[in-house]
Amino acid sequence: MNSRVCVVALCSVFAGIGLQAQTLSGPALVKALHQGGYVVLMRHASSPREKPDFRSADPGNLNGERQLDDLGKLNAEALGKALKHLKVPIGEVFTSPTYRAIQTARLANLSSPRPQAELGENGPNMQAATEAQAAWLQKKVTEFPSGTNTILITHLPNITKAFPQLAPPPEDGEAIIFGPDGKGGATVVARIKIDEWPKMKG
Repeated sequence: MNSRVCVVALCSVFAGIGLQAQTLSGPALVKALHQGGYVVLMRHASSPREKPDFRSADPGNLNGERQLDDLGKLNAEALGKALKHLKVPIGEVFTSPTYRAIQTARLANLSSPRPQAELGENGPNMQAATEAQAAWLQKKVTEFPSGTNTILITHLPNITKAFPQLAPPPEDGEAIIFGPDGKGGATVVARIKIDEWPKMKG
């Protein structure tokens, strides 16, 4: 397998979430995702810090928010194609209400993305997420679906607030995959960069 799957090598527990070294990679990871029961927490795809001007704003970006750059668009589309090719069943999809997060979901062809305030940003300067947002996210990654996989698309401050012990911080579009820890909680089983999905094989 050419894809590099980064596995978290932490053994502590933070807020009921086990950050343990449990390796799922290659065909074993794809097989696990086929069966469903995982939560895929993603940072939105690549987006410049600057807002577009009127001429460069995407047609759907009516409020002139930050939007994905060309690389972000290509990676989001490739992610969607990879998930379809790998036959990974996707159930609920929750996103930040921001344009760039919703754009990531739509370009990946993820059906019916639902904007969720708890996944949103706090102002244009990317202030830290609130305690309430962190608590919501910590709980959400323990809610494992049956037969499908849940996708959450949010921002770096939200992820680092909820899971400060994750290292290194996730890159644009990177996915952190949570699975059951066997004790009623969650544990990180793998981290996958957005450009690694198309390289994965079942």
